[in-house]
Parts: sequence; C-alpha cells; structure tokens
Amino acid sequence: MISIRTCLLRVCGLLRNSPRNIPSASNDTRNLFTVDLHLLKTHIPLIRDTRNSTFFVNKSADELWKGVTSVSNAGRRRGRAKGLARKRDLNKGQIIGVGKIPIQFPGLNTPVFRGRELMQQQKLPLDPEREEKLAKLRQNYQTGPKRTKLSPLERGWTSVQMGGRKIGPPDPIGEDTFDGFETWILENKFVNCMTGNLGRKSKISVFVVTGNGNGLAGFALAKAPAQRAAIKTAKNRAGQRLMYISRYKEHTVLHDFFTQFGATKIFVKKMHEGYGLVCHRAIKVCCEAIGIKDIYAKVEGPINLQHIIKAFFIGLLQQKSYQQLADEKRLHLVEFKSENGNYPVVIASPSEVRKPKEVSSRETLDFTQHVLGGKVILQRKKHPPFYTKLPLYKTKLLKLERSRHFDETRIRLMAEHGALHSFLTEKYPEAKLRPKSKQMKNLETEE
Repeated sequence: MISIRTCLLRVCGLLRNSPRNIPSASNDTRNLFTVDLHLLKTHIPLIRDTRNSTFFVNKSADELWKGVTSVSNAGRRRGRAKGLARKRDLNKGQIIGVGKIPIQFPGLNTPVFRGRELMQQQKLPLDPEREEKLAKLRQNYQTGPKRTKLSPLERGWTSVQMGGRKIGPPDPIGEDTFDGFETWILENKFVNCMTGNLGRKSKISVFVVTGNGNGLAGFALAKAPAQRAAIKTAKNRAGQRLMYISRYKEHTVLHDFFTQFGATKIFVKKMHEGYGLVCHRAIKVCCEAIGIKDIYAKVEGPINLQHIIKAFFIGLLQQKSYQQLADEKRLHLVEFKSENGNYPVVIASPSEVRKPKEVSSRETLDFTQHVLGGKVILQRKKHPPFYTKLPLYKTKLLKLERSRHFDETRIRLMAEHGALHSFLTEKYPEAKLRPKSKQMKNLETEE
C-alpha cells in the first residue's frame, strides 16, 4: 500500500513540473491534492473524557442477579434468605422482529422462501391486544412455574401432597365414555431401583381409585419417570378394572365383615343411615367412589395404604346377600331392629329348612359371628360412672323408684283406656286419682 507521505511527494513533484498552460492537468492535480488534504485533518477534539464500558456492561446478567438474589451461608442460617427477591425474566414476551410496529423480516422472523415465492420485507397490521397479552405474561416474574392455588375442597388430605386430590374421570375408550366418574389419588411417592448398568433409577409411583358413586369402582397402580404420565396411566388403568359392589339400601354395606391382606386387618361394621363414614381416610375415599355413606371400619396392624385398599375391596367382594346366607345355613334369616321395638322380621328364607334336631349344638347361630368367620371383636369394657358407687346416688334411686317410668305409663294408659286407670280399677274402686287442685284447674282453663 502507498503511504500518505509518498502520495504527497508525488503530488508536489507533479505540480512543479506541470506546465501552466494546461488547465485540465492543473485541475486534476488540485482535485487530487484537495482529496488527499482531507486525510491530513485532525480528529475533532473531545469536550470531556468518557468511558465506553461500565460496571453493568462488564458483568453478565447471571452475576448481577446473583448479587440481588443470593445470601451467604451464615445469613441463611440466621433466616435472612426468606425475604429475598426472585430472579425476573425481563425478556418475557419479547419476540425477535416483533415490536410496537410489526414488520416482516425474511430470514429473521419469517422464512426467506414460502414455496417458490421470495418473501419481501413489509409492514404487518397492528395488533391492538399486544399490550394486554404482554401484561398478562409479565404478571408473574418468577423464572419457575407458578404453583396454582387450590380451594380447600380441592386440596385433598394436605395442602402440599397429592394424596386425596381429584383428577377427573378416566379418558374415553373408543365410544365408551366415563360419565359421572371421578378419580382420587391415594398415594404419590418416589421409588428407586438399583440396576447393574444404569445405576439408581428413580420413578414416581401413583396409586388411584376411581368410581361413579353408584356401585362401580376400581383401583390401579402405575409407575413412570414423569408425574403427569404416571397419573394418566394409573387413572386409565383403574377405569379398565371396574368392579360392582353391592350395597344395603344404597347407603351401607350388606353386613359386618372381617377382611385381611398381608398383616393388615380390617373390621367393618354396618351402620344406620345418617351415621357417616368413621374410618381411615383412604377407606373414606373408596366409600365415596363406591357410594357408601354410612360405615364404621377399624384398621389393625400395619397401615400400608395399598394393603388397606386391597383388603377393603376383598372384603366388599366377599359379601354375601341375605338369600345366600339363608341358603347356606338352611335356616330363616330374622332381623331385629331397636327402632321397631325389636320386632322379628323374616328377611330371607331358604328353599329347604332344617329341623331343630338337625341343628348341632356347637353350630354358630349368631349372624354377626357367622359373617365375621367365627371371629369375635374384642371391645373395650365400659365401666360404670364413678358416682354410681356413692351412697347419695343409691338414696336418689330409692326416691325415684316410685315415679320410675311414670311418663311412659301415663301415655300408655291414656292410649289403651282413655283415662288414667287400668283393668284393676273396677276391682279396686278405692284406687282413684286425687282430685285436681284449684290451681291446676285455673291453669287448664287459662290455656
């Protein structure tokens, strides 16, 4: 390359040797000299010294955010990490080539060719809802996904764990849909398996139960590396394993029963309408899926949740109807209810009834003991109240003995005879009621 000094020397020599009568040559040289003189001009002096780089430009974004969102280990132990600011995504909602004025840039935000057509740079129509969309996107400045807030009725057993939450009906299979079904998560946990070549493999195990609340229910277990896949697999698998459970008057079990799976034992008791579900929370969820509203269940032994559910369903499937029990014993099945005054009612009769001579003295004739498989539930003995042993309580009983059941006797005599007398009144006419006092008569007349 020719330096600036060499160029200037050549120009000066040309000016000396050039004839003055050649105007064209002199003009050319003057133009050349003028062009090259611009190169000799110095730069414009600065008014003040400035730095082109700052502290914020030298540091990366992660380093700057770390200074705001971090705390030392000593401060963390003292509880200073609770109110720290969270990292914000300042680029949220921004797209390359898209701004307040949308423009189509081939090769940047659109392809260069669309089919055989070469795309041209052009202005696109304005989006009036752009600002609203950006505002919705930037409402959450957290980098991670925001946890959805559930209502107290949707939280399940706790506010953090998945146990007891509802996840909707199973997915339809062809034309068959699960209308009216609901699925509950009973157990959601991590399980690990040590392999020879891959090391420790972690999976998520999900145990669910589904039902329509009208006798159909099923449960299933599924494992998958991701939680969403495990929940979906378990829900659909439970929908394919439905069982029908018989109920007594659509509100409770048919009879008391004992069931067991592994070392877990369950004693289930049939209860009257309006009693409610007094049982383990997993059994309560199963009762809601089946449609059982009144039950009492006592769990003994290990409380392994999967064993509890399996034992409960085994007991429900092993229930027998009243006709089956009558045919099995070849005896009449009689029901006694306290609300009916313990009046015997025959609810099932076999085709052939055994005679009293054919019934063995060692045979179990108690209905509850028979349906429990010969087992007897050991119940805590009820001790009388402490005041029953005091002498004052015995004195009180002696005073109340004359008026015991007076109200019940009064009502019964009025219903049977129409007055406060019995069949002995004619035989003993002196046994009459005392005449009413004037005060009682006045009260009756006022009423």
